[in-house]
Amino acid sequence: MSSQLYALRSVPIPNTSTSTTPTTTPHYQRIFIPSHVYSHPSAILLELCTSIKELHQILPLVIKNGFYNEHLFQTKLIGLFCKYGSITEAARVFEPVEHKLDVLYHTMLKGYAKNSTLSHSLSFYHRMQCDEVRPVVYDFTYLLQLCGESLDLKRGREIHAQLITNGFQSNLFAMTAVVNLYAKCRQIHDAYKMFERMPQKDLVSWNTLVAGYAQNGFARRAVQLFLQMQEAGQKPDSITLVSVLPAVADVKALRIGRSVHGYAFRSGFESMVNVATALLDMYFKCGLTGTARLVFKGMSRKNVVSWNTMIDGCAQNGESEEAYATFLKMLDEGVEPTNVSMMGALHACANLGDLERGRFVHELLDQRKLGLDLSVMNSLISMYSKCKRVDIAASVFDNLKQKTIVTWNAMILGYAHNGRVNEALNLFCTMQSQGIKPDSFTLVSVITALAHLSVTRQAKWIHGLAIRTLMDKNVFVATTLVDMYAKCGAVQTARELFDMMQERHVITWNAMIDGYGTHGLGKEALDLFNEMQNGSIKPNDITFLSVISACSHSGLVEEGLYYFDIMKEDYELEPAMDHYGAMVDLLGRAGRLNDAWNFIQEMPVKPGITVLGAMLGACRIHKNVELGEKAADRLFELDPDDGGYHVLLANMYASASMWDKVARVRTAMEKKGLHKTPGCSLVELTNEVHTFYSGSNNHPQSKRIYAFLETLGDEIKAAGYVPDTNSIHDVEEDVKEQLLSTHSERLAIAFGLLNTSPGTTIHIRKNLRVCGDCHDATKYISLVTGREIVVRDLRRFHHFKNGSCSCGDYW
Repeated sequence: MSSQLYALRSVPIPNTSTSTTPTTTPHYQRIFIPSHVYSHPSAILLELCTSIKELHQILPLVIKNGFYNEHLFQTKLIGLFCKYGSITEAARVFEPVEHKLDVLYHTMLKGYAKNSTLSHSLSFYHRMQCDEVRPVVYDFTYLLQLCGESLDLKRGREIHAQLITNGFQSNLFAMTAVVNLYAKCRQIHDAYKMFERMPQKDLVSWNTLVAGYAQNGFARRAVQLFLQMQEAGQKPDSITLVSVLPAVADVKALRIGRSVHGYAFRSGFESMVNVATALLDMYFKCGLTGTARLVFKGMSRKNVVSWNTMIDGCAQNGESEEAYATFLKMLDEGVEPTNVSMMGALHACANLGDLERGRFVHELLDQRKLGLDLSVMNSLISMYSKCKRVDIAASVFDNLKQKTIVTWNAMILGYAHNGRVNEALNLFCTMQSQGIKPDSFTLVSVITALAHLSVTRQAKWIHGLAIRTLMDKNVFVATTLVDMYAKCGAVQTARELFDMMQERHVITWNAMIDGYGTHGLGKEALDLFNEMQNGSIKPNDITFLSVISACSHSGLVEEGLYYFDIMKEDYELEPAMDHYGAMVDLLGRAGRLNDAWNFIQEMPVKPGITVLGAMLGACRIHKNVELGEKAADRLFELDPDDGGYHVLLANMYASASMWDKVARVRTAMEKKGLHKTPGCSLVELTNEVHTFYSGSNNHPQSKRIYAFLETLGDEIKAAGYVPDTNSIHDVEEDVKEQLLSTHSERLAIAFGLLNTSPGTTIHIRKNLRVCGDCHDATKYISLVTGREIVVRDLRRFHHFKNGSCSCGDYW
């Protein structure tokens, strides 16, 4: 045989030795392949093939030239068909081959692992065993990877056993695949055991373990391993950084995060889009939005994940305007948005309460056919709910053919946040009737709804359900229970639950501090805050808002000023508009109106509605018309169509007996079509909530209630009550008294007294601030009836007992 016609070609077969030490002479299976075959144009074309379409065009040329039965071509064809996802066509090449080389089996198994199911892949592996094909290490790595992706731990363990049987238990590649299997199947401790048994560890095995711990929620341990691998002499690569940065973000290890950033910069990894995106995410989750912006701005290349991270990071950090602007810029630059992009944009619109922009995103969803994703629709429900259009949210919910527990939770919470308590409870019952088991977030949503209702009996019912479903120990469920009991007037029960909690988050502390504050227990709120400062939980901006509000409700002015200062100086927290509003309320409520006005003038940002509204409210209480008018003028520039603030201004004028100005405000309201929010009070009796509006007579017991109020009015007058009719004009004195006596809270209190046994505490919920006259009257009612009356108004709780109120007449 002429050496010119045939050349010796060596086809490499993967090394089956159990040793991990590379050998200088790899194992080869020697096959004689004709020179003209190897160098033929069709062979060259196969090497250059880049798609299944090109492969189909080349295949007739291979057959025509008689090379179809050559082992080299068969192996190459099978590999290419598998590469391009056509396992069926690969099998058509494989099956007719009479004398199959082992390399064909290995190539087919790889194809099954990459393109088919785990069951089909294992079936082919069993066929290999029946055909007495000796497995190589990569057969096991492919199968183990597929088991990990399928989260099939049982069959993964079986492959692991096969790997040991075939002598690969010390092979570096095989054992790295085993570590990856256990990590993917959430058996991270088993993964670590396998890692520890490895005689050699390379960068890939370390990366696998670090990523495993990070993805299984063991962020702190992942960071520790990242440091250990460097001590072991392993130099991190880009994959290491992408694996560890999410863990760094989770534990807020900013110092380590910055060190990783420095290393990425020195190593040139910062220019890689996946590393830069991971850095971007880390800085956002550590609260450094400014640094995150610089990273994003400095990225030479951005993919859709980078844009999504920027949008979501801004939205999560309270910078929703920038989040939405980034979303629009992404569209302008021609980047095709994904479901994640849309969810980020919807989150931003929800935070802003911007219905118009939310509808624009909704239209984009429909145009780009992204509305089929359930996660996006869940975000859409939340957006409409937060934009006060729970009716549209309900329509989206009702039209969904498929619903997950997340969908039900979003709709229940939407009803809860919009005060639609009955709808929230009805939907919860519907969900249970359909056999859908509630989770902790469901209970959080229902508890939130019941907190709005302020009904102790319902609170005990949902608490009992949490205990029966073993979810009462969940930190989020327990926190909402604390909040709910505080909002139901049972602040002592809330504290008992708080003390029983084994785990507390910052929101838990915030709920309890706020609970004390709304009950006028400022000293207790500050004591609890001091306890929090001495612990491991760091206060956040909401904590300080609750603390300052608690000081405001209790008249602790100097303390409130102190905590506002340390918020900035000691905790480096920048005050938001709500903090400035709370400070104005603190000073104004205490009668320090000039200080409050000067505080507004010196604010580093333009005062918003909450700030000016607090100022106007304080001016009404203390009858300072001059400053009140200044506040009102600036307030109406920001929001000219809010009827509530017009009423507040009119009341200020009425308290100063400036009736011409009262008439002017009311005329302006009529021209604008603005209306006063009607007073509404709720009282619960035997699992039924009764609603009363001021002056209404549509309740079945109305005649009885009004007759009782007339008698009760005489009793409290005899005890010393004097009606305050100064806020009413142009009617006779007896009519003024009658109008005052039919305020909604008086009707609710009368109903409660008539329908409960002596000694029973009456719980009332009112949608507006209790007026001064009703406050005085309720004190006397508690005195003459010997009842405790708890009223929760728009701002706080009032506990009336024996003729006095827990607020000390400071509200």
